[in-house]
Amino acid sequence: MRIIAGHYRGKKLFSPESDKVRPTADRAREALFNILNSSLEKDWGSYKLLDVFAGTGAFGLEALSRGAAEVGLIDADTRSLMKNTALFPAEKSRIKIYRHDVLALPQAPEAYDLLFMDAPYNRGLSAPALQALAEKGWLKPGALCLVEVEKAEQLQVPACYIFLKERIYGLAKVIFLEYAPGENK
Repeated sequence: MRIIAGHYRGKKLFSPESDKVRPTADRAREALFNILNSSLEKDWGSYKLLDVFAGTGAFGLEALSRGAAEVGLIDADTRSLMKNTALFPAEKSRIKIYRHDVLALPQAPEAYDLLFMDAPYNRGLSAPALQALAEKGWLKPGALCLVEVEKAEQLQVPACYIFLKERIYGLAKVIFLEYAPGENK
């Protein structure tokens, strides 16, 4: 596992300590960042990305390498996150680690512009996690959200999100949403 592009291109990351952690494949991560690069209206330095069910933190750290203003990493088990974020001592002020159960989040200390969420597959966690993020103020209105699920998994999108598109990468399906509080699908 490594950083694909940006300031830290090629930097190796620690692999997961647990077989319960399933990082997004490098190839899929690269494709998603290509889509993000063409979708974002401003440069990366204008965005704060929240990586939920972050695992190793690879997606958030990739955004950091590409110049994201800040990355927030949420996971119930932060051991892998701590090891990987320690590889970026010069970026300490731009990395926020939150040890939380995503389904029982506290009120957000700040809101994020971008979301990447990769819950354990086929456990029905993505929809309630999206709802919790909305209810607790973790996302800015208009936030672009990428939700990875297993390709056959169905996602009941909460009413405060607008479906944009989806892409399939091997065993994964990534659903693109916009956070739109106060609007219906």
